[in-house]
Amino acid sequence: MPNNAIQSYLSKRFRILLSGDPDGIPPWLKDVEASDTPGLYLPDEAPWVAHADLATLVGGIRALLMQALHPGSLTGVANHSRYKADPLGRLSGTIRWLTVTTFASTTSVSTEADRVNQMHKRVKGTYKTSSGESKNYRAADPDLLRWVHIAFMESFLRCHQLYSSRPLPGGADAYIRLWSKSVLPLGLTEVPMSEAELLEELKRYQPELIVNDTTREVIRWIKNPPLPKTSLPAYRFLFKAALASLPRNYQDMIGLGHPPLRIMRPVTRGLLRLIKLSIGPESPIEEAAIARLHRAGLMKDGKVIRRP
Repeated sequence: MPNNAIQSYLSKRFRILLSGDPDGIPPWLKDVEASDTPGLYLPDEAPWVAHADLATLVGGIRALLMQALHPGSLTGVANHSRYKADPLGRLSGTIRWLTVTTFASTTSVSTEADRVNQMHKRVKGTYKTSSGESKNYRAADPDLLRWVHIAFMESFLRCHQLYSSRPLPGGADAYIRLWSKSVLPLGLTEVPMSEAELLEELKRYQPELIVNDTTREVIRWIKNPPLPKTSLPAYRFLFKAALASLPRNYQDMIGLGHPPLRIMRPVTRGLLRLIKLSIGPESPIEEAAIARLHRAGLMKDGKVIRRP
C-alpha cells in the first residue's frame, strides 16, 4: 500500500474513533460549514490554535480526571452519563460541543448550546459533599458548571503548554479570556478571565474535591476504556501524560503514582508528532471553518483580513 494510502487509512480510522461515524466524517462537520457568517474565534486566536492541536488528546483525558474529583460533576457523570454503555458516543458528544463552539458560526454555536442546555435540564439529583453532607444539584448550577468549565479550560491550556510546539497567541491570559465566550450561551457569566484568576478559582474549589469509591470506579474506567485494541497502547501512554500534567496534590488524590514530567513531556511530544505524521496534515473541520470565513469576507488567501 503506498504511503499516501496508508496515511488516508489511518486518518479515517482516527476520525472514526473520535466521531463515531463509520465513514470517518464527523456529523458536526455540516454545522461548521453552515452559513457565511463568523464564529466566536479566528485562526490566529488562542482557542482556535489550542483546539486544533493534537495536544487536546491529552487535555481531554486530563479534564475528565479533574471533573471526577468534584462530587457534583462526578455524580452527574455516574448517574446520568452513558459513558459505560456507549463510551464513544459520550466522547463524540463532548468533541461535538468543543468543535462547534470553537470553529462554527455563532448561529451553530447557539444551536449547539441549546442542545447542551436541554441535556443539562435532565441532569439533577443529590450528592455527598466532601464533609459528608447531602446536597442537591443540577448540571446547570453556576458553581458546578463553572468547575466543569475550569477543568476543561485549565486542562487544554496546560497540555498545550506542555505537549504542543505551537505558540499560543497572546499566551495563557488570551486563551482564558477568549474561551470565556464559549460558556455564555450556557448561561455562565462569571468565570476566570486571566491565569491569576484561574489559579485562585482552583484554590477555592480545592476543599470541595474528594475521592470515594465512585471516583475510583470512574477513574479506573478513564484509565482503561473499551477502545479498539489497536488504540489502547497509545491511549494508555496519553493517560499517563495527562496524569503527569496534573498538580501533585491532584495526583496524590487520584493515587495512581507520579509519572515523571521531565520524561513524559518529550516522549509525549514525539508521540503526538508521530500521530500527526501518520494521519496527515488534512483537517476537514478547520478547512470547512476557514472556507466559511473566506465567504464571510474575514479571510483572504488564508490570512485574516478583518475581524467581526
